[in-house]
Amino acid sequence: MKRRLFGAILGLVMVPVAVSAQPAPRPEDVATVDGILRAYYEVVSGPAGEAADVERDRSLHHADAWVAIANVDPSGTPRVRVMTLEGYHGDNAPRQAGFWEWETDRIVTRSGNMAHVWSSYASARTQGGEPFTRGVNSITLFHDGERWWIMGWMFDSSGG
Repeated sequence: MKRRLFGAILGLVMVPVAVSAQPAPRPEDVATVDGILRAYYEVVSGPAGEAADVERDRSLHHADAWVAIANVDPSGTPRVRVMTLEGYHGDNAPRQAGFWEWETDRIVTRSGNMAHVWSSYASARTQGGEPFTRGVNSITLFHDGERWWIMGWMFDSSGG
């Protein structure tokens, strides 16, 4: 009763939220910056007819992680869409076409338990194939004393 009354006084609505447990990561995926970035690209890559490895991807991301996709609208105005990892994956339907993405260059800046990574990438329809796009992911990482977590990432899909 006190909790509900206190919430009412503050104008807050307290709603119980079901939180799903984080999937256990592969130790090699989260032990190093190299490992988490390798896994970051592996989870989205694969042949047509297969879906992304969402469970493995969730094991890399902190429960409060965000994803942001920047682009431009039809009039050329820059915009950004921010979502959860679940929102990014959506229904995770199987790929209509093969999609492989890999890192081509990296710049890491670290301060204490956090790191920022500018990770350049290329994407192709076949493994090792000719890239149809290139870009840069801006990735924020956190080390909790035991493992690395992806806190959030952003890329610009407008190609600019």
